[in-house]
Amino acid sequence: MTVPENSNQAPPPVSAPAPAFKQYLGTLYEKDFRKLFASLVRSIRDFDVAEDLLHEAFIAANRQWPVEGIPKNPQAWLIQVAKHKGLDRLRREKRFDPLDEEHLESEAAQYEPEYAGEDIEDDRLRLIFTCCHPALERQVQVALTLREVCGLSTEAIASAFLVQTPTMAQRLVRGKAKIKTAGIPYVIPEGPDLPERLDAVLTVVYLVYNEGYRASSGYELGQVELAEEAIRLGRLLVQLLPDGEALGLLALMLLNESRRPARTNAGGDIVLLEDQDRALWRRDYIDDGVRHLEQAFATGPAGTYMLQAAISAQHALATSVSGTDWARIVALYDALLQLTGSPVVALNRAVAVAMHQGAEAGLALIGKLLTEPALAAYHPVYSAHAELSRRAGDHAAARTSYLKALELVQQLPERRFLEKRLASL
Repeated sequence: MTVPENSNQAPPPVSAPAPAFKQYLGTLYEKDFRKLFASLVRSIRDFDVAEDLLHEAFIAANRQWPVEGIPKNPQAWLIQVAKHKGLDRLRREKRFDPLDEEHLESEAAQYEPEYAGEDIEDDRLRLIFTCCHPALERQVQVALTLREVCGLSTEAIASAFLVQTPTMAQRLVRGKAKIKTAGIPYVIPEGPDLPERLDAVLTVVYLVYNEGYRASSGYELGQVELAEEAIRLGRLLVQLLPDGEALGLLALMLLNESRRPARTNAGGDIVLLEDQDRALWRRDYIDDGVRHLEQAFATGPAGTYMLQAAISAQHALATSVSGTDWARIVALYDALLQLTGSPVVALNRAVAVAMHQGAEAGLALIGKLLTEPALAAYHPVYSAHAELSRRAGDHAAARTSYLKALELVQQLPERRFLEKRLASL
């Protein structure tokens, strides 16, 4: 969702024609709807009702502002109107808990004079932590975050994760119901609970970005919209909670995303790092990523996202593959492997070792990983083994591994790449 360039425009005077008010209100909708929604859902305690009420408030603004003028604090006006409409709805239905009405009346009165912008931002952070509560399944956390915090449609989320829209709608309904029935609070955890909960939030953002950068399956290598939403979430987290790992994750996403324009050719085929036109890389993303990475390392010891971002920075700042500091990258992978123990990290480290010391050195490491149970269905381990075998001149081993990778790959661009590599043998 793109904010118009004139998002900071001054409110039109009462004498202005109706289209000027519609333009102003449209800009306000684009810019602030999700912020206002996050604040309202905490008071209403129901995602769908809060969204309906806020839409009703915008409709009321569209009707009243051209006649009465823009209120001094339009965001406060919208929140107040939405809450009063919520009260009216409760009274009409005549089946509410008196405590609900008392709570909503108190909330509505709170916004009578002014509306503090800081409260909106705090509520967005609360909403992120609510959507990523550990009581919810991870796939539900991802879906809820994209729908309620980012504002993506159910259809768009379903398309991004290659499931049917009704399936994704069920996940969203299940997540909202769980929040309500389990009484999951709309709060930012404090004290010892924060690191664990923040890790869940960062993991969800990371999963969203990975699906946007390199889709797990489908006809395209990645999805720009999904990656941009993850980066937007990352920026929001850093703005509201400038933790070192949050900074590191944002840096990682920006640095990886900087290479997107060169990752595929005009036909959608994969272009390897060594063949990419680095002039196409986005320097603004690289500069922004490096800046956030420096801020991250200034906060304290390196975490997993910070180390991954540091590796990505080595690639982004190098002028060529041969000019890349592969020794430094191997050292960073050593630190990352010590922190995570992940076989995927071990695989990436093996590839870096091959770039630093030669294909045979990398093959010795990857050969051990081929028997790792966690990587049995992970096609990159076989494609990496095939590529290094090809470079080492062992075409028989390369052919076997390419065929195994082709059995497992689910993404069309990667399949085409592997088929071309196999044919070249």
